[in-house]
Amino acid sequence: MAATTTKQAPPSQGKGADGSAAGSAAAGSAAAGGKVTGASTADGTAAAPPPPLPRLRERYLSEIAPALREEFGYANVMQVPGLSKIVVNMGVGEAARDAKLIDGAVRDLSVITGQKPAIARARKSIAQFKLREGMPIGAHVTLRGTRMWEFCDRLLATALPRIRDFRGLSDRQFDGRGNYTFGLIEQLMFHEINPDQVDRQRGMDVTVVTTATNDAEARSLLRRLGFPFKES
Repeated sequence: MAATTTKQAPPSQGKGADGSAAGSAAAGSAAAGGKVTGASTADGTAAAPPPPLPRLRERYLSEIAPALREEFGYANVMQVPGLSKIVVNMGVGEAARDAKLIDGAVRDLSVITGQKPAIARARKSIAQFKLREGMPIGAHVTLRGTRMWEFCDRLLATALPRIRDFRGLSDRQFDGRGNYTFGLIEQLMFHEINPDQVDRQRGMDVTVVTTATNDAEARSLLRRLGFPFKES
């Protein structure tokens, strides 16, 4: 009697590691030198594509960073200056007499930046200003990453051009270490603010922290990003 033999299919054929036909298709494509264009999660569903880069950050990577490297002759790409964080601070001195005023500052900053502010409190009591330790005197927000780039883009593209009789920012407000601070006198320049809901005018300070080592590098970076400095 002739012996019967059975053939076993190789384990790499047929189904993928998750037991679906998608795994074998991807493996076959890779083995043939093709490119796998779609990713899948553990349950076999298609993974969501990564979010797009902010417009200003994309321009920084494609245009501004190479131009800065050529201008200053950096040997290493890591030496090219960039944005580290943006701090928006809104002081509310009147809150020492009316604590409800801090709520308006928190609301405006939340709408402008898209992030909940932290409340600054007095560190010591000052009798002549009727200020007691621990009283709220302002609010501030620290922006990093995507929110930082999006805020900077909105600031340069829509907010600053809405300032009446705007003649540019002063280029003398650098701190000597590559950081730049300027003030805004009101919050209505941001189109996110509804004028009908504003109880009073509030100014703010904006500090742009960069990785530059000196003011010349930071000034060139901000100018290329679109900061409208006054012509000296």
